[in-house]
Amino acid sequence: MLALLHTSPVHVPVFDALRDEDHPGLALRHVVAEELLERARATTPAAVADDVRATVREAVDAGARAVLCTCSTIGHLAERAAAVAGVPVLRVDRPMAAAAVAAGPRVVVLAALESTLRPTTALIEEEARRADRPVEVRTVLVERAWEHFEAGHTDGYVRRVADAADAVTGADVIVLAQASMAAAERLTATAVPVLSSPRPGLAAGAAAAAGGPRPRPAEKRPDGGGEKA
Repeated sequence: MLALLHTSPVHVPVFDALRDEDHPGLALRHVVAEELLERARATTPAAVADDVRATVREAVDAGARAVLCTCSTIGHLAERAAAVAGVPVLRVDRPMAAAAVAAGPRVVVLAALESTLRPTTALIEEEARRADRPVEVRTVLVERAWEHFEAGHTDGYVRRVADAADAVTGADVIVLAQASMAAAERLTATAVPVLSSPRPGLAAGAAAAAGGPRPRPAEKRPDGGGEKA
């Protein structure tokens, strides 16, 4: 069984649909902890580190063979919990970051939450160091998109994200930093490759739950930093 740690319930049907398409028969257990993101945004992600670790531990105690965190703000905290969880613990955006680095050095990150920009940038730079490739990361905060998300206006949310992607110039690849942005990938008209995290992230989680290669550990960051959805 693969446990998925979400900070929004909107991710549950998305990952169920991906499971049905790509990994039929994979048992999923969804753990939705919205308060983790709320507190991380109100204070700092480090303030919820103990609670993230406890939530991961509870998922393992309930039978999870691997845990996949779908929230970019607390993903680095979830990865660190692997040290005490005894099973692989992955962040959903790491496979996407590795693919972005492979696509070219000019990476543009789109996010609807400012708290997402720093951890996603750090993750891409980490993957670039692993691959020994140059990378130049630019970030774009999609203004007012999160207002649509919080109001439940999904169409308006993904439309704003897609429009922001289409406005990007001088990039080799565009990264949709939050899992909630994935639907915008299908709406873009840009010729620049656009990457989202749910599908490759779930594939990595499924492989880990099946006993495949363990994910590479995250680099230790001296600032303890990292930051959504």
